[in-house]
Amino acid sequence: MATRIKICGITRRQDAVMAAQLGAHAVGLLFYKDSPRFVERDAAREVIEGLPPFVTRVAVFVNPDEQQVRTIVGGLHLDLLQFHGDESPQFCAKFGMPYIKAIRVKKGLDLLQYASRYRDAKGLLLDAHNESAYGGTGDVFDWSLIPGSLALPIILSGGLTAENVARAIRQVRPWAVDVSSSVESAKGIKDADKIAAFIKEVRST
Repeated sequence: MATRIKICGITRRQDAVMAAQLGAHAVGLLFYKDSPRFVERDAAREVIEGLPPFVTRVAVFVNPDEQQVRTIVGGLHLDLLQFHGDESPQFCAKFGMPYIKAIRVKKGLDLLQYASRYRDAKGLLLDAHNESAYGGTGDVFDWSLIPGSLALPIILSGGLTAENVARAIRQVRPWAVDVSSSVESAKGIKDADKIAAFIKEVRST
């Protein structure tokens, strides 16, 4: 199966359309106010309305309260939720929608146990651990920390670029890859040439 591609941190309609035209399978919208890629609900609606069919629309949250999620879910046509903080399995499952759970990987973390806790998730997004940020740092983690077999599909994230993504796919064999900062000209502003180069490398693997 071909590795799926998610372009995260989309803030503009034209960037979402461009990513889809270049071959992205999913786009991520960040509803986390501390992120430089935060998008308001009305702006997110404009992004979503511009997307062609068969592109997965992902809402990304970091430690939200229940009402925030319900407000976003109730006001937008979304396909998938992504929880990128310390949300419990019970919280993630509250909203009647498929979800993926992100985990910041570090030495000593039991990913097999983590996958068991979040067994209802559609997949685990594995990102670099950073004490001061919940993703979007451009940091790479040690891929050898990923067990050879997890009970859930892997979405690999964390410092992926056009230069290293082919090697990452060969080593990890993820279901999908997730990229944000390395395909930008500025925070939240995507670059067509960088996205095209990234997707070309994924497809060549």
